[in-house]
Amino acid sequence: MGRRFARLSEQEQALIARRERVLGPAYRLFYERPIHFVRGEGVWLYDAEGRAFLDAYNNVASVGHSNPVVLEAISRQAATLNTHTRSLHENILTYAESLAATCPDELSQVMFTCTGSEANDLAVRIARNYTGGTGIIVTSHAYHGVTSTVAEFSPSLGANVDLGLHVRTVAPPSSTLPPGEVEAAFCAGVEAAIADLLRHGIKPAMLIVDTIFSSDGVIADPPGFLGKAVAAIRSAGGIFVADEVQPGFGRTGDAVWGYQRHGVVPDLVTIGKPMGNGYPMAGLIARADVIRNFGRQARYFNTFAGSPVAAAAGQAVLDVVIHDDLIGNAKAVGLYLKRQLELFCAISPILGQVRGTGLFIGVEVVNGGVPSPSATARIVNAMRERGVLISASGAHANVLKIRPPLVFSQSNARTFLEVFRLATADVEGRN
Repeated sequence: MGRRFARLSEQEQALIARRERVLGPAYRLFYERPIHFVRGEGVWLYDAEGRAFLDAYNNVASVGHSNPVVLEAISRQAATLNTHTRSLHENILTYAESLAATCPDELSQVMFTCTGSEANDLAVRIARNYTGGTGIIVTSHAYHGVTSTVAEFSPSLGANVDLGLHVRTVAPPSSTLPPGEVEAAFCAGVEAAIADLLRHGIKPAMLIVDTIFSSDGVIADPPGFLGKAVAAIRSAGGIFVADEVQPGFGRTGDAVWGYQRHGVVPDLVTIGKPMGNGYPMAGLIARADVIRNFGRQARYFNTFAGSPVAAAAGQAVLDVVIHDDLIGNAKAVGLYLKRQLELFCAISPILGQVRGTGLFIGVEVVNGGVPSPSATARIVNAMRERGVLISASGAHANVLKIRPPLVFSQSNARTFLEVFRLATADVEGRN
């Protein structure tokens, strides 16, 4: 099993051996010392020995691990009825109406899937039906899912997962340009990708971006930088798809959806991850004209998507986000956390730019101004040893990814910052 797991208990080493035997080699474990979790509550996860870990990474349990409102909604509906969308049921209609109400009026119709990958796969089918094109434009280190179709435009999956011949990548919005130049530069990249598709006889179908650019290293500012790129893809006959699987449901602290920071109205919005607080559900919100012909020409059905239980879970999550003002909490706590991190970075030889908005923050780690994935990994693991969980992202794996549940408090943030200070001191060689 190697030295990596030597510090784990015999029970945990046995679990890893079982994993390797039965799950095969494709699965990965977080951290140099993987953790055996047995319970979660709020922003805390507990291992088999009862040790508490502050979760500053998990956006799936967005309204907190084991949220009692969500659990009660799921339990009540599961004890009553769970069937599919080919029967009439109030839950799915109420929830779809609630989702549409969070969007501009143009986005009025909802389709449900079980995963974000499925939602983006469905978005491709709709985009191609609507535009007659096949070309897809994404950012250079984007992640949009793992189905065969979607993996072809998820370059962050690595060199061993080939991009489709119909896919073009563009550099993400630059975090080093003056704010007034970011929009034009990103648009120029999209226009170049459109031109290259057309030069090869490929009609553009869609531009799709994760509106927080999380896999590209967390890029949020300046607000509004998507406008010209969206206009460019539409001028070329394509549509704009906002992938809200990670930034959606209030995480940015400005609105329910990340695209709303940029003053654009997408043609399709794909959603997932935090949608059911752990219950597997996802979907898309669409302009009626974009899905009209697709709906007439190709029946859509998904056995488990949009079931009464799924809709109950989703409605409970959305109710908690809105009624408990978790968007406001994300804004306030996120601003505090970001400002404090900026103070750390100002005096650290290995910390660079702090980016993000709300409770989605990225911190660059560098060595002499050069991206340092090794120092990044050391910080992530040093924090894990001290009981705080984060991860890393970016093309060079050198951006600390801080993305806690939306119920993260200022007190939690102070705990995080103290551990962050100690962990970075360790990596910098200071005591």
